[in-house]
Amino acid sequence: MSASHDRFILVTGGARSGKSTFAERLAAQLAEPRGGRVTYLATSETNDVEMAARVAAHRAARPTAWTTVECPREVPAVVREHAGDGVFLLDCVTFWVTNLLFAGGAFGGSTPPAEGFNYDKDLLPADEERAAAARVSAGISDLLAALTETGATMIAVSNEVGLGVVPEYPLARLYRDQLGWANQRLAATADRVYFLVAGFPLDVTALAASPLTQSSVKESDQ
Repeated sequence: MSASHDRFILVTGGARSGKSTFAERLAAQLAEPRGGRVTYLATSETNDVEMAARVAAHRAARPTAWTTVECPREVPAVVREHAGDGVFLLDCVTFWVTNLLFAGGAFGGSTPPAEGFNYDKDLLPADEERAAAARVSAGISDLLAALTETGATMIAVSNEVGLGVVPEYPLARLYRDQLGWANQRLAATADRVYFLVAGFPLDVTALAASPLTQSSVKESDQ
């Protein structure tokens, strides 16, 4: 694993594929020449006991020298503010997109019940759906702009959620689509993209640059 010249790296894969572990090792490697300084950008919100336990376990596993910044939504602003603090590890884009989607309030054709779940199958209000998509798009654009402005080094972790069946609920479909578009935009800008499978990292950037892949693309374009 060598990425010493890469400034922006995207690490993606399925749930429990080893994304975070790999990204943390990569961040430590990149931060070595900078005194080991890593700023961990945590985007999850602890809204229940299970999530609180997950967050606590993740935090306990990180090196004590790392700085954690809680930023459920304002990731670009934190990058600009802490640009001189070493390597950024954004974990994860998945939660960040979720938070941006819901920043305008609840979705669906009915009021969410008291326990906080909304499995409404009605189509989403078109204006709310457009506004939510615009928030995600603006957030990604702002993050890419912040990285360009500051020259910061970042490893971003995200989930690949579009490999299964089509979600039954409109809100789940909106989430799948917006996260997929966000991943595509980040990957297009990244110096390197890794896809994790059962703990093994695949260098997608290297695979995409192989002569076999390029030949296949040319043939399919004809």
